[in-house]
Amino acid sequence: MSIGLALGLIIQPGKLAGDGLATSAPHSVGSWWAFLIGLIPQNFLGLSVSSSANADTGAVTSSVSFNILQLIVVSAVIGLAALRAGKKAEPFLAFVDSALKVIQRVVFWIIRIAPIGTLGLIGSAVVKYGWEKLTSLGWFTLAIYIGLALVLFVVYPILLKSHRLSVRQYFSGAWPAIQLGFVSRSSIGTLPVTERVAERSLGVPRSYASFAVPFGSTTKMDGCAAIYPAIASIFVAQFFGIDLTIWQYALIVIVSVVGSAATAGTTGATVMLTLTLSTLGLPLEGVGLLLAIDPILDMGRTAVNVAGQALVPTIVAKREGILDETLYNAPRTGLPFADDEEAAEPAAKEIVPAPAPAV
Repeated sequence: MSIGLALGLIIQPGKLAGDGLATSAPHSVGSWWAFLIGLIPQNFLGLSVSSSANADTGAVTSSVSFNILQLIVVSAVIGLAALRAGKKAEPFLAFVDSALKVIQRVVFWIIRIAPIGTLGLIGSAVVKYGWEKLTSLGWFTLAIYIGLALVLFVVYPILLKSHRLSVRQYFSGAWPAIQLGFVSRSSIGTLPVTERVAERSLGVPRSYASFAVPFGSTTKMDGCAAIYPAIASIFVAQFFGIDLTIWQYALIVIVSVVGSAATAGTTGATVMLTLTLSTLGLPLEGVGLLLAIDPILDMGRTAVNVAGQALVPTIVAKREGILDETLYNAPRTGLPFADDEEAAEPAAKEIVPAPAPAV
């Protein structure tokens, strides 16, 4: 948050914004009450369905969404129930483990072709929104990516070094998840990969990673809930000519740190931004100024989010003495998503001398 505030005050992207920007009210607004209510699952799977009608054609479309915090609550309850059920729950646990293997395999295929889509996403954003709007928010985009780079390549390495962990080994192990987060723009979509690299490459015990990584996917948002709302709030204030007080700057920090859990691990950070703007009393119409380039910003934000979601379990495991440092420092084999049997294939394929013929 300090990095975001400093960049917003130094670069002043709101005063450097070009012409052609239009304000518009957001479709949804974050609030503290909505966050508290969102902790309570609405149904067994925490799913919600919404419908919307097209004003021109009259066609009705429906979409299904979920709240990750509700999903974590439901998952915890099911896990506790499975433990209490004992042996009778073994078929259910076997099914869940099998489903996890299938999902990991699909994600492994996606990760192999993910780099191809990166340039396509950027090109699509340029064509859709045009150079005029992109250049009008050029300084804002620059400030965001400088802040993200400082967190990813300065703050995180300092944290690793302070815990006597190799920076190179961390990035080589977590890079597949960071890369997929950049392309998918979703912490939840990257969750299976993040958990996998935390276990297979970074040496975090599975019993801890299976809780810490999903929990971090909705609460550890250095991109969406720290750098972005800090700079965006200052941008909106500068664009509308509003001078912020010292208390309001402090309030930006408090709201972002405490309210980061209200940012669902899905594409976009509008909820976090509207929560910050409404708390500060800034115009919510300022959200519309930034929507034109949100896909480009969201790629970098999500990559930093995912990096932090792999970093924190690694550091905590190190401090608690449960980190497998041999695995953390081991040479990368390129198989963090392979099944246990496949990971052991190279050893199984070693040449073994043929037995001597029987006499």
